[in-house]
Amino acid sequence: QLQLVESGGGLVQPGGSLRLSCAASGFSLDYYAIGWFRQASGKEREGVSCSSFSGVSAHYADSVKGRFTISRDNAKNTVYLQMNSLKPEDTAVYFCAVRRRWCSRLANEYDTWGQGTQVTVSS
Repeated sequence: QLQLVESGGGLVQPGGSLRLSCAASGFSLDYYAIGWFRQASGKEREGVSCSSFSGVSAHYADSVKGRFTISRDNAKNTVYLQMNSLKPEDTAVYFCAVRRRWCSRLANEYDTWGQGTQVTVSS
């Protein structure tokens, strides 16, 4: 059974950092694109970052470019989202999701989702 589990969320002050993890089980992430999405209260889910299969390419939303970095650890079958210089507007529930091979900006093109982890940026 394909499963994704996010962790690493929490409360952080503006300007701080967090690293989110997305651990996969039941399949190898090598053949999948991994997307990070977020959903703030009362807003639609939006794409944050994505790593294509085998880490061939990485993509970032304009709002997080230069602050967030996506990476993979194949040995641990885990993908990370390093978030630096966090802003209050980054507050949201963050989800990871997978689809075969290539990234997509559309959330409905991803097949399997994690349960989400809350990130709150506040002083």
